[in-house]
Amino acid sequence: MQNTHQYTAQRTKTFDLILTSMLASLVFVATILLNIKLPLGNGGLIHLGTSMLFIVSILFGPKKGMIAGAVGMGLFDLVSGWALWAPITIITRGLQGYIVGKIAWSNGHKGTSFTFNLLAMLVSIPLTIAGYYIGESILYHSLIIPLASIPGDLVQCAVGIAIAIPVCAMLKKVSMFK
Repeated sequence: MQNTHQYTAQRTKTFDLILTSMLASLVFVATILLNIKLPLGNGGLIHLGTSMLFIVSILFGPKKGMIAGAVGMGLFDLVSGWALWAPITIITRGLQGYIVGKIAWSNGHKGTSFTFNLLAMLVSIPLTIAGYYIGESILYHSLIIPLASIPGDLVQCAVGIAIAIPVCAMLKKVSMFK
């Protein structure tokens, strides 16, 4: 009986590792698939990664959201010429994924409440902007230069929310996500 329990626990851990890796890959692919450099600020991009980060965090919770955001978008920075931004992205997007998942999964909702999901994404925006502002302030040794990136960050998050809301609503109707 004990061997069966150990085997089941090991399978669960393996499945969890595979799932988390696949979610990070989805965030990476969504980020790299379509990205448009904004003429605002010093590094603003519009990409599908933010929406995928929101979707992962709402559907799978804070831990997977954190890892998927940090690894997926951090890896994008490393392979696409934004390597200097990778540490900032890893911290900021990991925190964003955790916050969205934590709020969306609070009070037993597990991402099922439209209100909590929207609130989660909205609460994460100022923290994400602050994370990139602090990082950019360090990179450019200026408190003024990063202000130009804030509009682009807002657009990026707004696009992410606009995509994530209907996708999550549709996926939550699938029995696997109920």
